[in-house]
Amino acid sequence: MRMCAVTREVRPIGDLIRFVVAPSGEVVADLKRKLPGRGLWVSASHHAVAEAVRRHQFGKGFKREVRVAPTLAADTEALLVRFVTEALAMAAKAGQVVSGFGKVADALERRQVQAPIRALIHASDGAADGIRKLDAMVRQNAGNGVEFPEIPVIAPLTSEQLDLALGRSNVIHAALLAGPASKTFLSRSHVLVRYRMADDDRTAGHAARNSPIQTVRTRTT
Repeated sequence: MRMCAVTREVRPIGDLIRFVVAPSGEVVADLKRKLPGRGLWVSASHHAVAEAVRRHQFGKGFKREVRVAPTLAADTEALLVRFVTEALAMAAKAGQVVSGFGKVADALERRQVQAPIRALIHASDGAADGIRKLDAMVRQNAGNGVEFPEIPVIAPLTSEQLDLALGRSNVIHAALLAGPASKTFLSRSHVLVRYRMADDDRTAGHAARNSPIQTVRTRTT
């Protein structure tokens, strides 16, 4: 548990981002929480980081003169995107990702016990038609008596970013299979979504309704 320097609320460290002062004197995000030196914690929200910059909270918190980029909130989001992209690339190298509409559809049909699907991944800028078709496939199988667990549907990355992570072009759909690397990707994706959507308590309801992480429920009756 740590206190947010902006809201003064004590929250789990998973809901916060740690910032440190680099040797150059510049404030940087320490997403892995491993960089040396004193850390200042801010809620994992674009709004909160922007407010920390606006209020000169970093200089106050570190009790010294520091360099704070006016674009720190956007820079932190770009770093989060890079972390998510890298995690997906690691999951792919570990054989825990299948990509392409046909392969994802096949994985949904087979539902291998050895490698159950942990999440469906869609490009944030992809057409809605393919997403609807895969969603319908899950629900159709459930209607046929095939019981699936709840499947998160994730769309934190663009098609270009998915291409970069998976080493192929025009990736719109992918399925994340079970494994340690996939857990890392899911964890980082949740932080990125929270950073973009859950700016404060006043917008929490909006974030929940519009979050790029949703759940496909397919329980049979």
